[in-house]
Amino acid sequence: MASSIYYTGFADEAGQELETQIKATRELGWNAIEMRNVKVCGFESGNLHDISDDAFEALAEQLATAGVRVNSLGSAIANGAKSILKPFDGCLEATKRAAKRAPKLHAEFIRIMSYPIGDIADLHEKERFRRLREIVAIFADTGVTVVHENCGNYGGMGWTYTLRLLENVPGLKLVFDTGNPVNDTDYTKPESHPKQSAWEFYRQVKDHVVYIHVKDGIWDAPTGKLKQCFPGEGQGDVERILRDLLADGYSGGLSIEPHMGAALNDPSLSQQENCYATYVEYGRRLMALTARINP
Repeated sequence: MASSIYYTGFADEAGQELETQIKATRELGWNAIEMRNVKVCGFESGNLHDISDDAFEALAEQLATAGVRVNSLGSAIANGAKSILKPFDGCLEATKRAAKRAPKLHAEFIRIMSYPIGDIADLHEKERFRRLREIVAIFADTGVTVVHENCGNYGGMGWTYTLRLLENVPGLKLVFDTGNPVNDTDYTKPESHPKQSAWEFYRQVKDHVVYIHVKDGIWDAPTGKLKQCFPGEGQGDVERILRDLLADGYSGGLSIEPHMGAALNDPSLSQQENCYATYVEYGRRLMALTARINP
């Protein structure tokens, strides 16, 4: 079956400035950014749902002029900096702002999480589900799909937790991160809880996945550290997952998040220039990998 995909990414890894993010996107030949943190000239930097109204209007105008769209908002809603034990007010206000801004940018998705894991003995499931239902409800009439990312949170504890989350939060869909399982503990397995299998996780939740997040890494058990790497070179089953998606005619976005910093380490470039070059190289390698799978 033929498939049609598009590429996008967290271009703040190329640089915080909006101009830099647009430049990296255009250099790759892409026309979409998954907007997260951004610095609009003349304004304070911040997440797209937190910058000032004036900064947002300037951002929207610059993107339109450049012919670059925001396909998804990489929000900070219910992410690792939040706590299920603290008041909901902050996340709720950010959600309301995002629900006004995403449609103005014609974004298809907004990415959220399900709060850090916390105490395994008491995961506060009812409260997590209640909050996420309220978040999804706020976007109900906006045309924006709320997607959950498996990232060190309740839903990222293993595929059974993700399915339980979906069962209790109607309307919620998934963005699947290929790289996070390499680093994340699998709470679906007995102690001592091994690391997750990206392929197993993906296969179990595949029917609910509407968007793909490409990241890769290698877990070094002796040192207990994760090394980020280019797509297809690690343990994130990136090529296997992409082959399966493309064989099924996947026609959505592939969003990159290198997390490699200035990995190219070109001595002729500054650290920021190396970060930019690494982001662009990551995008090129993903396109090459995809072309090899699906010429």
